[in-house]
Amino acid sequence: MTDIVDKQTRSRMMAGIRGKDTKPELALRHALHARGFRYRLHSKGIPGRPDLVFPIFRAAVFVHGCFWHRHAGCRYTTTPATRPEFWQSKFEANVTRDGVVYAALLEAGWRVATVWECALRKPDQVAAAAELLVVWLHSGDALLEIGELDVPGSSR
Repeated sequence: MTDIVDKQTRSRMMAGIRGKDTKPELALRHALHARGFRYRLHSKGIPGRPDLVFPIFRAAVFVHGCFWHRHAGCRYTTTPATRPEFWQSKFEANVTRDGVVYAALLEAGWRVATVWECALRKPDQVAAAAELLVVWLHSGDALLEIGELDVPGSSR
């Protein structure tokens, strides 16, 4: 299947996709900051450079895009019809890297949370995800995953 836009337009579109300071990440950061939580951003000294780092809680938080990191069972986890082999290998590499990073963080004594983009689409979902994250930070649990079905207000 051919692309519906020319090569230059597609290149410009893909270049606009950011890896940090995304809308979902900014929304979650704002909600946590409003609740009095302070954190570090994209810390270089920590495996995987998590989006948010809470040193006091020894916790790393990743805000993952469902498309790029393959959120299992999510409606936003689609594969483009153009060059599916390329996309599949790219997605597999992302998922593999995520697993390696999580293992390294856990091995180093860090706790790891993944907040999926689908859980941060509406303001009430952002607030609910922030509350779940706050409870987790105080819990001492090693892992947390927050998806669309974990927060009220999802349209599924």
